[in-house]
Amino acid sequence: MEKDLMLYQPIITDIKEIISAGQQSAYSAANTAMVLTYWHIGKRIVEQEQEGSERAEYGKRLISVLSEELKKEFGKSYSERNLQYFRKFYLCFPDEHIVNTRVRNLSWSHFRSLLRVPDEDARMWYMNETATENWGVRTLDRNIGTQYYYRLLQSPKKDAVIAEMKQKTAEYQKNRFELFKNPVMAEFLGFKTEDSYLESDLESAILSHIRDFLMEMGKGFAFVARQQHIITDNEDYYIDLVFYNIELKCYVLIDLKTGRITHQDVGQIDMYVRMYDDLKCKEGDNPTIGILLCAETDEDIARYSVLHDNERLFMSKYMTYLPTKEQLRAEIERQKEIFYMQHPALKEKGGDEE
Repeated sequence: MEKDLMLYQPIITDIKEIISAGQQSAYSAANTAMVLTYWHIGKRIVEQEQEGSERAEYGKRLISVLSEELKKEFGKSYSERNLQYFRKFYLCFPDEHIVNTRVRNLSWSHFRSLLRVPDEDARMWYMNETATENWGVRTLDRNIGTQYYYRLLQSPKKDAVIAEMKQKTAEYQKNRFELFKNPVMAEFLGFKTEDSYLESDLESAILSHIRDFLMEMGKGFAFVARQQHIITDNEDYYIDLVFYNIELKCYVLIDLKTGRITHQDVGQIDMYVRMYDDLKCKEGDNPTIGILLCAETDEDIARYSVLHDNERLFMSKYMTYLPTKEQLRAEIERQKEIFYMQHPALKEKGGDEE
């Protein structure tokens, strides 16, 4: 087999390059179609608003009605929030020639980031630099957030500013084009973000045994979604697993971590819970609960992070092997101690019940 591999290596390399080029071509074509579609939607909305009377209220009702009708046929990508983005896209970039010129190098996620820049000169500069230098979205976001345009404009040592930026964003530039892992593109093409191409191994394992998993979690759990797409004014987020507990009358969010829990993970689940309360919960729902499901819990984080004494945030350990009775007993005791570190007020009550 090794000899065959060496013999056929040239053709294998060539075909890999052909496939990569084909994927990139497909991505570019689909991306161009998506961005221009969103621009034309925005343009049409603005034109319609200008024809209406009492434009502010008219526009608000237009977006609402339009969203409801589009979602029926084309899915949740056409929410009111997204239609507002399309409208803003047209207003920020009204020159179709500019959009057509830059769209080959910029994705919709790039343009979404650019919409956050209020200064038109800065926005156009960021757009041109992104297209010319092939910045990924994370690089663009970082540069906007660190005021790169203004720092570069004011600095007498521009080379040093540029060199620092490149050094700090080098990691971001890897794997900029992940065609089949781009949820925004998938939604535009009519696929669901919950489809299998987005599954992590852990998600697959849990969802393949969803009944057993729900029984382990407790009573009243109903599965809602995986990789649920949440959109805010500034960013797109994807929540690994979402359940609804019928008895508790609340959503339960699960964030999966394949390694040891970190304070950044805690901050993320805390933000997800607050975001879900604000954007998804309806009247009658109790506050959302968040669970960090991780390979290894941490006593310091249980004591000193926002998990401590928080009745809405929890961390829990999963095990990928069947432990012995002794291992299981020891792990249960350890996790109980960590739980009580997080919720010290419950320790005395827990001890009484035992």
